[in-house]
Amino acid sequence: MPPEWSPHQATWMAFPVAAYPGAGVSQDDVWAAWADVANTIADHEPVHMLCNPAQHRMATRLLSGDIVLHEAVFNDAWLRDTGPTFTVNESQLVAVDWAFNGWGDHTAFVWQPDDRLAAGIASLLEVETCRSQLVNEGGGFHVDGNGRVLLTESVQLDPDRNPDWSKTKVTAEIHQRLGTDEAVWLPHGLWRDYQDHGTRGHVDMVACFTPSEQALLHRQMDSGHPDAARYHEHRAALEAGGLNIVELPAPRTLRDNKDWVDYSYINHYVINGAVVMPVFADRNDDQAAEILGSVWPGREIRQVDARVIFAMGGGVHCITQQQPET
Repeated sequence: MPPEWSPHQATWMAFPVAAYPGAGVSQDDVWAAWADVANTIADHEPVHMLCNPAQHRMATRLLSGDIVLHEAVFNDAWLRDTGPTFTVNESQLVAVDWAFNGWGDHTAFVWQPDDRLAAGIASLLEVETCRSQLVNEGGGFHVDGNGRVLLTESVQLDPDRNPDWSKTKVTAEIHQRLGTDEAVWLPHGLWRDYQDHGTRGHVDMVACFTPSEQALLHRQMDSGHPDAARYHEHRAALEAGGLNIVELPAPRTLRDNKDWVDYSYINHYVINGAVVMPVFADRNDDQAAEILGSVWPGREIRQVDARVIFAMGGGVHCITQQQPET
């Protein structure tokens, strides 16, 4: 699997069906937030958007004319998780199709149609599909292109996902599908990710690799927030894996209308010539932009308000999936 910062042929997304019950945001808010991310990406690379027929008119109204719409049937719009993971085998694109069961059957929507999306995208592209029996999602791992992969014990080893898989078996399957050979395991993700509609610890809220052989790590500075203690465990796991750490401080906002937030600048998306960065109308937005600018020199930092997406349970990275150039 090429690293995210390698050149992209395109980005794939899915247009939302509706807002989650109890998320505190409206359907219109959700549509506008997804469209903002898609239109920003479309300034830099092609975007393909899956869309249910019922939302086609709204998608056409909100999305840039450069974005290609594809009719599909699905219930959730986290395409990082339900779409294919693209790998390259001897210059040929391959679509890894992980088994999907709604993050351990932890979603407000029926998830079975979404498990068919990865194969559907592969069919549109007419590329080889490799179906894995491992229940896994694209937001649950991150690769550096040099053989390392970040994983989370509470995701891949979740008994509601993979009850009969040992850590050794999971690691072997990940390495076979992604072409990696070294796994760095974090014990868990951020606190909010274990509440309603959470993923139970996706790593793309916590840490990610950079081209400079470092790892960016989310740090909650407020000692009252439950993620403050988790930072130390995450740092210890990354350092045990031989990684140098660049801290990315969390936004100063601590709560939303429901509980402790998991607002995280780690959940950015690296595209051709730019970085799509989540912001939160927060005093730390500018500091985080400076850090990301130093980590991704030569790329424009494009800021998008991500509060609605986070209210739904994810972030910018969670709704996008890169198709690498071959």
